[in-house]
Amino acid sequence: MAESIYSQRTGSIRGFVEDSTTSELLAYCNIFVEGLNIGTTTNDKGFFFIPSLTAFKKYTIRISYIGYQMKIINVNVFEDQITAVDVQLTRSIIELQSVEKIGEKYQLNTSDISLEKIFLRDLEKIPQSVENDLFRSLQHLPGVSFTGDVSARYYVRGGSSDQNLILLNDAPVYSPFHALGLFSAIDPDIINVAEFYKGGFPLQFNGGISSLLRIISKDGNKQEYHGNASASFLSGKLLLEGPIPDGSFIITGRKSYSTEVLKKFLNNDDVPIDFYDLSFKINYSNSNVMQDAKFTLHGFISGDNLTNSNPLKADFKWTNKILGFNYFQWVTDSPIFYEFFIYQSDFTSEVIPKFSSAKSNKNNLTDYTAGGNLTYKFDNRDEFSIGMKFINIKTDLALENSKGALAVIDAEGTNISIFGKFSFLQLEKFGADIGSRINFTRLAVGTSGQISFEPRMNLSYKFIPGIDISASVGIYQQELTTVSDENEVISIFSPWIIIPKYLNPERAAHYIAGLKITPDEMLSFSLEGYYKLISNYTSLNDKKYFESDPDLIAGKGEAYGMEFSTDFSTNNWTASLGYTLGWAFKELNGLRYHPRYDSRHTLSLNFNYNFSDDWSAGLTWNYSSGFPFTQILGYYNKLYVENLGARIYNFIPFTILDDRNTSRLPDYHRLDFNLSKVIYIGDIRLHTELSIVNIYDRKNLFYFDLETGKRINMLPLLVTAVIKIEI
Repeated sequence: MAESIYSQRTGSIRGFVEDSTTSELLAYCNIFVEGLNIGTTTNDKGFFFIPSLTAFKKYTIRISYIGYQMKIINVNVFEDQITAVDVQLTRSIIELQSVEKIGEKYQLNTSDISLEKIFLRDLEKIPQSVENDLFRSLQHLPGVSFTGDVSARYYVRGGSSDQNLILLNDAPVYSPFHALGLFSAIDPDIINVAEFYKGGFPLQFNGGISSLLRIISKDGNKQEYHGNASASFLSGKLLLEGPIPDGSFIITGRKSYSTEVLKKFLNNDDVPIDFYDLSFKINYSNSNVMQDAKFTLHGFISGDNLTNSNPLKADFKWTNKILGFNYFQWVTDSPIFYEFFIYQSDFTSEVIPKFSSAKSNKNNLTDYTAGGNLTYKFDNRDEFSIGMKFINIKTDLALENSKGALAVIDAEGTNISIFGKFSFLQLEKFGADIGSRINFTRLAVGTSGQISFEPRMNLSYKFIPGIDISASVGIYQQELTTVSDENEVISIFSPWIIIPKYLNPERAAHYIAGLKITPDEMLSFSLEGYYKLISNYTSLNDKKYFESDPDLIAGKGEAYGMEFSTDFSTNNWTASLGYTLGWAFKELNGLRYHPRYDSRHTLSLNFNYNFSDDWSAGLTWNYSSGFPFTQILGYYNKLYVENLGARIYNFIPFTILDDRNTSRLPDYHRLDFNLSKVIYIGDIRLHTELSIVNIYDRKNLFYFDLETGKRINMLPLLVTAVIKIEI
């Protein structure tokens, strides 16, 4: 009788998990309650919460994380109380590569559909063309396509690159590329975790309709001052971190010093590229000032300059600037936590023609955003979240036409939105997320009163232990677009503008279904099918003949396919396979065609092995079927009248093209290898890495020059090296 009474009284456990030597919070640790077969994982802030545990009992909690020693703690639970615990994990002497699934094995997570969690250790295992790069690593994932070795731009499930929402500490980065788009502008050394959603992403993030890449940077070492320096054939980097009173800081900077290696990417052309980036984060938490609260100030700046010594060639420059502040609060002894944020994100881009034939163009974008969200966790494990966001964006675009006339397109608007989501998690085998974002205003001026909804629903069902079924449907909206020609092989100037009021915002409907099979902790299989329908696809009007014709028109998009992946790991080696079968279509002016990034088949094979004495090696093979391109049918001399009165005429060769993207390039495949070694010299850790890209020197076709018809190939055999010193 007494046992029955006590079983009706419950309490909860909450806490943070961090590194014992740096106090860096550890995202996605596995938390398991022994004897109950229940568990959870820490979120991106290293936080976990386990409700509805029978009161007046002592529980044994097991915490595990890749590369760390497992820790077991005992926690007492009392009636109607939340027991707070802070757990510190110690790094393993040998960092095992096997992935433990303890928490996920017992608790459904409805937000994990189409989600890839990426850590710095994952990037270091992939052979790199020059140095570690987050965006280039995405190209190895199922559902992600690319158009060549030259660009780090990626395309997800049939969407264009400007439909990918990229966030750094939840602030958007509008031009996240260095060196003509060859590399990411975000230094991977500052990354704590990256969440990459190929669809079905959470309601609190808006502004993209294809995918979400959410990058959370490290907090910095809270116990000791540390630093590292590294150099590659392209750039040098420096990182500093350490404690401050009641907090920590981290700062990292990178600067290019040689472009010789880039000739391999650009058909041996000498491009005078100069770039830099700087990131910082400052954290503060003091229980005497405000209990269970955390304050964060973060910033990011990057710049690229392409300065040609030849006055007959144009110069280009573009910059990003971000400054943001976050305040996170867990209400003490309450199942409520909330967060407020404010940030400014700026982007500028400019074309300086000098004496070339290029036109003077300039683009500015300023984004001021403030908002917050609150989450309540019920005793039965259900959750309710609500949030609000205010976005004010101003864009300026100055374009010079062929006659030298300057056109200025200015726009400024405010988007006000709220979202609400209920997570049904109380059942052991079934879970659901249901909610919607409501947009009360549009960024385009003169569109007041246009309320729009973005409903979402994610479902998960545990068929039997080790087999999970999931599904997601949702509507996504985007009010910004880039003005660029999709036929350009390398797009240097891609200005952002607010979609004008005569067009509706871009919207996409996602339909996703998935199956995940995990026979044991070393082996997993995943199969996902998707269908994406895009409306109001904003594009340049290539049939504009008169001044009254619109600059932009709306089209349609459609994409569908299937993705399969499998992962196998032991203590010493890992292997993975990813395959995609997909179709992508775009329709403009009644013409339906495949966009340039549509590939029918893509395949990626990865192998990694950890030797003794801190040696490791990796091998990656990528394959994709041919990308669409517009074939050259021939040339003719076209008559141009320069001065009718003086009877001055000129014949210029004109290229005759086939219908858009009706031909296919040959298949693409490439084999890469990397070898790394860690050397300890006293307190100094020396990390060296050698990469061989395109081992068998495959002549992958990039494009045919429209003026000459010359074949341009992608990256040839390339050997690169990186050295990093940590103190």
